[in-house]
Amino acid sequence: MRYWLLKSEPDVFGFHDLLRAGREPWNGVRNYQARNFLREMRPGDLCLFYHSGAKPTGVAGVARVAREAYPDNLQFDPGSPSFDPGSTPDNPRWSMVDVEPVLALPGVVTLDTLRTLPEWQDSPLLRRGTRLSVLPVTPEQFGAVLTAAGRGPEDIHARHL
Repeated sequence: MRYWLLKSEPDVFGFHDLLRAGREPWNGVRNYQARNFLREMRPGDLCLFYHSGAKPTGVAGVARVAREAYPDNLQFDPGSPSFDPGSTPDNPRWSMVDVEPVLALPGVVTLDTLRTLPEWQDSPLLRRGTRLSVLPVTPEQFGAVLTAAGRGPEDIHARHL
């Protein structure tokens, strides 16, 4: 199992939306490095769902990859802001995965809190200028977020794995 961080603006699609939907595609990613991370994801991998552009920014919940990467449907939709006229069904440039909620955290584990955690000091998330919407996370970083939220691995395993 691998661990990931997925960033979304909560007024566009927040963790509360994922809870309501039950399962959703993680689509619209238009950065090649982030796309490559999506292609590495496998069903069962766990993701920290990070609210960006919010007050406060931070991790709001835990999601699980429910379906491995497949072609992003938005790249073919001319009405979508994620449309890519250079992408074709025979040679799609962009991928998406499906995710499902696992655990809502009792409160957001803020970016300021992440900055204080020793496990997070080498994370690209904390570097200036890092704007990737999909990032790998170490098991230690994942565990540190759960601890900071007052949760533990048993909260994940008892609920959904």
